Amino acid sequence: MTRLGESVARASELLSQDLSSGKTVERLLEETGSRRYIDLTDLSPTEQAELIASRTVEILPGVADLAKRIEERRGAGQGLAIKLGIDPTAADVHLGHVVPMIILNRFQRMGHDVTLLIGDFTAKIGDPSGRTAERPPLTDDDIARNLAGYQDQVRPFFDFEKVNFRQNSEWLAPYTFPELLGLLAQVPVSQLLQREDFRNRLAAGSGLTMSELLYPIAQALDSVALECDVELGGADQLLNLQMGRKLMELRGQRPQLVVTMPLIEGTDGTGAKMSKSKGNYVALSATAEDVFGKIMSIPDRLMKPYLEAWTEWTDAEITTAIARVEERSLHPMDLKKVLAGEVVAALYGLEKAMAARAGFVAQFSKKSFTDVETPVVDAGEHGTESIATVLSKVLEFQPSASAARRVAKQNGLRLVIETEGGQQSVVLPEAQAVRPLAEVVAETLASAGLTAASGGVYLKAGRKIAQVRGV
Repeated sequence: MTRLGESVARASELLSQDLSSGKTVERLLEETGSRRYIDLTDLSPTEQAELIASRTVEILPGVADLAKRIEERRGAGQGLAIKLGIDPTAADVHLGHVVPMIILNRFQRMGHDVTLLIGDFTAKIGDPSGRTAERPPLTDDDIARNLAGYQDQVRPFFDFEKVNFRQNSEWLAPYTFPELLGLLAQVPVSQLLQREDFRNRLAAGSGLTMSELLYPIAQALDSVALECDVELGGADQLLNLQMGRKLMELRGQRPQLVVTMPLIEGTDGTGAKMSKSKGNYVALSATAEDVFGKIMSIPDRLMKPYLEAWTEWTDAEITTAIARVEERSLHPMDLKKVLAGEVVAALYGLEKAMAARAGFVAQFSKKSFTDVETPVVDAGEHGTESIATVLSKVLEFQPSASAARRVAKQNGLRLVIETEGGQQSVVLPEAQAVRPLAEVVAETLASAGLTAASGGVYLKAGRKIAQVRGV
């Protein structure tokens, strides 16, 4: 049995136990967390390829091709040449950015050679992937500042001591205009314009610069220079990655395999990609307590993709855990606490993960919100506004009615009514999200046979809470 197989056997026993128990969870986190350091060279080429494929959107041409190339390189006493390009576009990193780093870490532990390509040259062009408008290019000072903190933030998920660093200015800066023209003569413009975001921008009358149009060419030249076996990228980078295959063929090289990674949905459950601009992200620089609490606020349906993205759990283990939730032998909150613990343990260690868990339980197992500082909604001022509007103004929730409806659909929208006897939590149906706040509160109190004088009234959206006064 492989080392990974032995770990799976031990964790399977723990997953069948009571996951509301702190001691059981601590043992489970210790077991699964240790997998981030397990040597995977004892896996067969097929097992390696399948382990990579289990956390990717697509492998082109196919998983069997990846296994075959691993076998060929192993026969020659070599590892695959793996590349991930990074454009240093921001100083702060969030959990969405570490998804490919976790896969790169697996490749490292399988014995392959990983190159992190710092796109210092292409960052000055601006990668337009997924953008509706041009991405502003960066200056040398921007690049230096953004790179400064990157390694420290991502280090918990990736071994930077076992990686090659290259900068694409090495080969792109001296590239001559005649060379570029000769290359472009072999690339149809129609291929560059296949990108959906380009077509949408042109249809909307937005600008599209030549530098943006040439960005896939620049990225493809990186693969040519490094003679890659495999290039990783987000699912939104597929056409850029395929351009690398085309240019390698034009240069007489064996085309790289393409591995695309999932784009992680944000914590607010609205369906939007995790991003700082939408405020639905988990910053790697956040405290252990904040990371734990942020993950605990996610809709239940995100537990599966988050477990896949940020843990070393196997598909079978994730399936087992989700099945236990569905059959009600495991409470969703207990599984979510395990997930939050996994992420915090990766960032800050097991001890801080268990401390964050204990702090969360202590705060949110209270029978009253009286001692918890919360925003206040004045029903006299906001009572005629819809709950969705109140969420936007007071709780800084995603400012749209559709977002509030989606949270309600996940049973995440509630009124909590406090009485002397304790709390009564009322789940608000999806349709209530767009109704006036005062009407919903009055009807809920009446149906429960209560009055506002019986105690405090609170509006909850996920983990966010606001007290409603004046009803």
